Amino acid sequence: MPTYHALGDHTESVQIQYDPKQTSYANLLKIFWQNHDPSACVSRQYMSAIFYHDDNQKALAEETMKKESENRKRPIQTKIVGAERFYDAEDYHQKYLLRQQRGLFNSLELSQKEVINSHIAARLNGYVGGYGSPKNFEKELPNLGLSVEQANYMNQLIGRGPMS
Repeated sequence: MPTYHALGDHTESVQIQYDPKQTSYANLLKIFWQNHDPSACVSRQYMSAIFYHDDNQKALAEETMKKESENRKRPIQTKIVGAERFYDAEDYHQKYLLRQQRGLFNSLELSQKEVINSHIAARLNGYVGGYGSPKNFEKELPNLGLSVEQANYMNQLIGRGPMS
């Protein structure tokens, strides 16, 4: 199993589980293309890649890459590759930004496995990283099950803007 210190031949990536009633694979690809530079030449560890799970995903990834390449001056370096084995990052990398807020993170009282699979931890990690507005947080708050103290802490963080 690869580790951060024994990298071997791997690419750092995220595996996204989504509800097709809430969003589509096409929408996820749109977000992918909008949020990074697919023309950058980087090492295998940090390369731009789309990992597909079936022929439909592969075809849609290829179609969106073709459309994206029409709007770029530099050639796209993104690889479209069949998904194989996925390894979770080491514990200390899981929800890294949330972990930097030790009091909040510890107050969630999650086991290491729960940290990986927790929807709440994932949402809070995004907000801590500056990916969400106070308005969105307030709208989502009733579904997060946070204590008053946790919610107040998050509101203070979100009010500061993106974390560096």
